[in-house]
Amino acid sequence: MKIGVPKEVKDQEFRVGLSPASVKELHNRSHQVTIETQAGVGAGFSDKDYVTAGATIAPDAKTVWQQDMVVKVKEPLPPEYGYLRSGQLLFTYLHLAASRELTEKLITSGASAIAYESVEYNGTLPLLMPMSKIAGRLSVQFGARFLEKQQGGRGVLLGGVPGVAAGKVAILGGGVVGTEAAKMAVGLGAQVTIIDINVERLSYLETLFGSRVSLLYSNTPNIAAAVNDADLVIGAVLVPNRKAPTLVTQEMVASMRDGSVIVDVAVDQGGCIETLKVTSHSEPVYTELGVVHYGVPNMPGAVPWTATQALNNSTLPYVLALAKDGGMTALTKENAIGKGLASALNVHDGKLVHPAVQEVFPDLAAGI
Repeated sequence: MKIGVPKEVKDQEFRVGLSPASVKELHNRSHQVTIETQAGVGAGFSDKDYVTAGATIAPDAKTVWQQDMVVKVKEPLPPEYGYLRSGQLLFTYLHLAASRELTEKLITSGASAIAYESVEYNGTLPLLMPMSKIAGRLSVQFGARFLEKQQGGRGVLLGGVPGVAAGKVAILGGGVVGTEAAKMAVGLGAQVTIIDINVERLSYLETLFGSRVSLLYSNTPNIAAAVNDADLVIGAVLVPNRKAPTLVTQEMVASMRDGSVIVDVAVDQGGCIETLKVTSHSEPVYTELGVVHYGVPNMPGAVPWTATQALNNSTLPYVLALAKDGGMTALTKENAIGKGLASALNVHDGKLVHPAVQEVFPDLAAGI
């Protein structure tokens, strides 16, 4: 199969769809990989590294997008819409529930689009998990940074010092992102509260953290109280393939102390904070109601050397399966990878086919 890997165009997105190690595995199986020049430089991989692994270097994005399958990290953006075409297979993060425009473009293009975040295996999301772990850890790292006075924060050291109380962190959601955020915050010595709607998950988190973390059931009074008291609020809510619910209202944000910080990891699915808008690595924060808001949707792009390799460790078996079976045929295989890919098909042959995204855009599902 002919596989193309373009350079990401999202603001300061330095990850790349395939690492040289992954290219080598594909090359060893007689697949042809074309990499856009400089696509991997931000992650620490030179064009020479890719040539050594067996890839061909293309001078522009157009050449890469002409291949049978395109492997990316982030969803296509407007400058890339013109490259979408019938017969093309796209394998990347899509998050269509948060973008009607992209959903419409994929449908009209006739391309087949498989979303990393929709791949399921034994009730888990294996291609979302590595980036969720990184984003969860980064949420506390960035939160601590923007709590610094020079960054617009209230000047709180999350870990405190003897004689001064530690900072307070409220985490909305106890899944992978929330758990990793809690690990980081606890490690810094912060006072941590996790709020989740799943009582079984809260019980598991108790076995993990014991008395080091306060665990609360998700309801409006508990959320309001935790947000009001927090120096750092982390949105870690995930509803697979759907827009995240709004859990923190404008009134709750207004109750926070000036210089407090909100980091919403759920922003790529629409966000769970009413006052939060999408930001970028170039301009990561803004202040509203006296509170610093961080809403970068591609947080792992800040650590591309780590993130690219972590992502490839999970995606490579699926890429190999798609390449081996000529693309869509892989989705018919009665094995774990085939079933996982079938569960992740979002758009195919001019139709919106993923049930969860159909619920978000029923008119598009009906072909209106």
